[in-house]
Amino acid sequence: MQIREKLKDKRRIVIKVGTSTITYEKTGNINLDKLEKFVRVLINLLNSGKEVIVVSSGSIAIGRKVLGLDAMPTEDAEKKACAAVGQGRLMMIYEKFFAEYSQLTAQMLLTKESISDEECRVNARNAFDELIRRHVVPIVNENDAIAVNEEMYGIFGDNDTMAAQVAELIDADLLILMSDIEGLYTDDPRTNPGARFVHTVATIDEDLEGMGKGAGTDGGTGGMRTKIEAAKIATQAGADMIIANGANIYTINDIMAGKKVGTLFLSKEHTDITENELSPEVPHYRRATKRVKKEGSKAMIGGSEYV
Repeated sequence: MQIREKLKDKRRIVIKVGTSTITYEKTGNINLDKLEKFVRVLINLLNSGKEVIVVSSGSIAIGRKVLGLDAMPTEDAEKKACAAVGQGRLMMIYEKFFAEYSQLTAQMLLTKESISDEECRVNARNAFDELIRRHVVPIVNENDAIAVNEEMYGIFGDNDTMAAQVAELIDADLLILMSDIEGLYTDDPRTNPGARFVHTVATIDEDLEGMGKGAGTDGGTGGMRTKIEAAKIATQAGADMIIANGANIYTINDIMAGKKVGTLFLSKEHTDITENELSPEVPHYRRATKRVKKEGSKAMIGGSEYV
């Protein structure tokens, strides 16, 4: 069986949507059309027998628009105020869309202590298990309004890391990170046209970690570096992880159908695959294209016909 085909059998799935996925880049306002489509995709997953947990960014971005701030806040107190206002607005919208399908949701606001402290961890796991048992969709975010960057526990800092730790906490089978880029490249494709796409990651080594970049959008807090760190947590916990572009929210359906989209990080359970799979180098495609035009025939690239 193809490795992507096995994704169809994943049962407990954590899906993280970033700020750039659910808001308009130019205005910072929430994208209601996309959020409604996202909920519809989740309902279909639930109807097919999957267990779905949502990690949703966006509270600070939404809160700053509600409070009339022109840009993302930089002061800690402003961020916490925006998070408190925005989280309520975000949950209200989620609940409205889910209610159209008679689906219950629950707000789960976590701090780093919720995962790091053993007693809190047990309580959090029990809460997740009970919600899932009762067919309630947990919608998770960091409790930004009260989280503190202190020595004992600290803050998550980004929802990629938190999503991975939630996946570890609840023994998820699959973690999907919806991002503002198609997946992992060997370099930033926005500045390097020769960057190669990484289809599958079997081993996270120093070279691959060096491919991580910073945040790509004004509203987000995570970049590729945080996603690689998230992959290390999830895959060690036994969950496969995929980074995919959230521009088209229906990409989630393609992932669950086993299609080759995004970058798939294989969990430690996949001992039979040891090499990372990268796309061919760009010049290889260019040479093949010229050869096709010149000869007027088919050329083979990587075992597939290139016309």
